Amino acid sequence: MIRLLLSDDHPVVRAGIRALLESESDLEVAAEAATAEDAVRLAETSGVDLVLMDLQFPGALQGAEATRRIRSHDGAPRVLVLTNYDTDADILGAIEAGASGYLLKDAPPAELVAAVHAAAVGESALAPAVSSRLDGSRAGGERLTVREAEVLSLVAEGRSNRDIGRALFLSEATVKSHLVHIFAKLGVGSRTAAVARARELGAIRTG
Repeated sequence: MIRLLLSDDHPVVRAGIRALLESESDLEVAAEAATAEDAVRLAETSGVDLVLMDLQFPGALQGAEATRRIRSHDGAPRVLVLTNYDTDADILGAIEAGASGYLLKDAPPAELVAAVHAAAVGESALAPAVSSRLDGSRAGGERLTVREAEVLSLVAEGRSNRDIGRALFLSEATVKSHLVHIFAKLGVGSRTAAVARARELGAIRTG
């Protein structure tokens, strides 16, 4: 029996996923979390094998960092990200945090069940659309690093270099260095153009 923890702030979404997964004889939803903080706590205390983790939660702690905290412990459960977001920054951030798989919420039921089984035993469980995006991004040579995507996401919010540095605990010089690399990768010459190009490529979120 594979014991699961569902982490999503929408009760209706959790109910739908629970109903789907518990129709499988070897899957059991042992716990649910509505916040990333609860997900981290329950992952340590509820004896689950796999955490299904959304990326967006109310509050400061988000899914990628929650995944990192969960996976930092010896004998920690695996994590399968189940989200609506498919930008390069989200995908890379989750994988670098230690997620075994990444699936979109509109995936067919059979694909979700297969991903749960794969991720539970530590196998990679990337949705075909996610895998294709990563492969295409690698081939294009334009992919931003997670840190570059974080910097550009804050630029998109209208933040100054000083504000970005404070938010990410970087010096202003380091922020400027990141922007130089971002401009070069995207083939642009301004902050506005960089944001527009990154959104066009699906490297950062549009909203």
